[in-house]
Amino acid sequence: MTKNVNERAADNIRILSMAMVEKANSGHPGGAMGGADYIHILFSEFLRFDPADPEWINRDRFFLDPGHMSPMLYSVLTLTGHFTVDDIMQFRQWGSVTPGHPELDLKRGVENTSGPLGQGHTMAVGAAIAERFLAARFGRLFEHKTYAYISDGGIQEEISQGAGRLAGHLGLSNLVLFYDSNDIQLSTETSAVTSENTAAKYKAWGWRVMEIDGHSHDQIRGALRLAGDENERPVIIIGKTVMGKGLIDEAGKSFEAKTSTHGQPVTHAGGSFKKSVANLGGDPEKPFEIFPDVKQLYEEVLAGKSAASAAWKKKKESWAAQNHDAARQLNDFYSGVIPEIDFAAIAQKENDATRNASAVILSHFAGKIPNMIVASADLSNSDKTDGFLKKSKPFARGDFSGAFLHAGVSELTMAAVMNGMALHGGVIPACGTFFVFSDYMKPAVRLAALMRLPVKYIWTHDAFRVGEDGPTHQPVEQEAQIRLMEHLKNHHGENSMLVLRPADAPETNIAWKLALENQKTPTALILSRQNIKTLPSEGKPRIEAAAMASKGAYIVTDAPGKPDVIMIASGSEVATLVEAAALLAAGGIRSRIVSAPSEGLFRTQDESYRHSVITPGVPVFCLTAGLPVTMQGFAGSDGRIWGLESFGSSAAYNVLDEKFGFTGENIAKEVSKLEQSAVASRQSPVKTSRQSPVYSRQSKPVGSRQSTVGSH
Repeated sequence: MTKNVNERAADNIRILSMAMVEKANSGHPGGAMGGADYIHILFSEFLRFDPADPEWINRDRFFLDPGHMSPMLYSVLTLTGHFTVDDIMQFRQWGSVTPGHPELDLKRGVENTSGPLGQGHTMAVGAAIAERFLAARFGRLFEHKTYAYISDGGIQEEISQGAGRLAGHLGLSNLVLFYDSNDIQLSTETSAVTSENTAAKYKAWGWRVMEIDGHSHDQIRGALRLAGDENERPVIIIGKTVMGKGLIDEAGKSFEAKTSTHGQPVTHAGGSFKKSVANLGGDPEKPFEIFPDVKQLYEEVLAGKSAASAAWKKKKESWAAQNHDAARQLNDFYSGVIPEIDFAAIAQKENDATRNASAVILSHFAGKIPNMIVASADLSNSDKTDGFLKKSKPFARGDFSGAFLHAGVSELTMAAVMNGMALHGGVIPACGTFFVFSDYMKPAVRLAALMRLPVKYIWTHDAFRVGEDGPTHQPVEQEAQIRLMEHLKNHHGENSMLVLRPADAPETNIAWKLALENQKTPTALILSRQNIKTLPSEGKPRIEAAAMASKGAYIVTDAPGKPDVIMIASGSEVATLVEAAALLAAGGIRSRIVSAPSEGLFRTQDESYRHSVITPGVPVFCLTAGLPVTMQGFAGSDGRIWGLESFGSSAAYNVLDEKFGFTGENIAKEVSKLEQSAVASRQSPVKTSRQSPVYSRQSKPVGSRQSTVGSH
């Protein structure tokens, strides 16, 4: 039977997909082959993009959820000219632009990094919200679709619950999700793990559900046309497809619908690569060939896409000529221009909790930053993101004129949605919850770091001082975990995340300034539940002194001459050091207090500045309400750390301070022991020199409620 050019194009995608995996001797061919029909029809006939301008702001977005199906995406993007045949021949190789799972690469048409199932389509929800937000402000000219592609595994991931609920609740009619339902997953058939009615589930969430033959081009077109006309509900197209469509074995028998073809080359799975290529109309000796008729088809497709985008840009020029201010603002939104904000002029209460200080700043942002979107996971009145909400209003079905997202109790969903907003562009996403619940968010936080997305995380209730709620709500290990992202480099050689734990309200102003200015990586703000005494300032207003927080660590107070000990902490523990310093001074011990909101920032400063803050040869005492390892980079080889090595307990926070030894009196006692030990060491005939702590990256994490000496 003679196939038409669209069927040939889908088969070409199948051949290229399995050829990539075969040559790399690694990858997932089966699903890519099953999805070829849909991806071809979508990209050639429905998806709006500009071949010459891959970052065109009004392009339709396509989010791939199952990153293991990258061969399918790379194949269709080769037909569109985003990749070359040489590119896909280097699939999964060192230095290749075609990694095993797609990584964000807008110039080549890859809208998102994908791999961890469920996150890709949830990012699409965020992008769809960003589109609604922008269209509400600039008009229908700026409307476009967001398409997402999900597999059986993504449907099973728990995050799909949050994404489905949220999109349905908000009525995101600009969102079209294709569910590639092939009944096969990596190790089993799906019937071994689930018997749910997926269509009924999405209907219950308020989606428009269509069920089609995922290989019928006419049915795919029909569903996509209906999806394009939908204006009230998000759309899910459930396409029944066949894993490994077109595969045969050496005997020429069908080798379709096999679990084995999910995650290994066709030959390893038991099929015949060469006979399958021939079965699909290709040349087994030239499996990377693009069929001449398919090449011609895509040349015509690209010409049409170019003409359509050019026509839209002319309309935008006319719009801009009539809407000068709006056009300037739109350009600012997409260019990352931030309105001028005088952070020193934002007044804060004395001795306030840093979460409250954050609320003051967010309230200011609501009136100053028109493209900021803030979200909370059902904690806005506690994480104090309501400072922003009170000056805006929440998103609702059919109304995106506000700028606040009630994400519900779904921290991971919220984090992935924020990633999608950042990927869409034009908005500044920030989200809040309790710090202990950052555990739910870490998979999406990691992808944000990998993609260099400037999402702002507002994590409050930062330590055991949460108090009566007890150990389930008291972070201990979380700060050490998240600060590891300051050590992990992204592919541009930058710290993959900026982590800030301000010591008082004025320092919170500076932390937010740094967060807003950071457009290269995600930023975490770790904030207190309880009030914190405003730190002393010598000879200048506290807000001016706090500006030094931009260095990552700085001297708050210092002793005349050379100090006997340097005390370092972040967050509310710095105020405890101030109490201890007064007691130490009464006993003749001269101390320097250092606030260290970001070790990562401090590590990037030049050596002379680092040594001016942490003077070599002076004993160092570090205080943390988290694991002692949190401060190991500051303590160095000879320093001492007072931290927490157990879960917290349920009691008032001031009781816990006393029980855990986080009082000025106890810290003064422990610092005295360190200073006495240092004096004894200096009098010893064996001399040792203290190494600069910022180089102590291999030091072992030693510490407990009792102060201990770190060692290499």
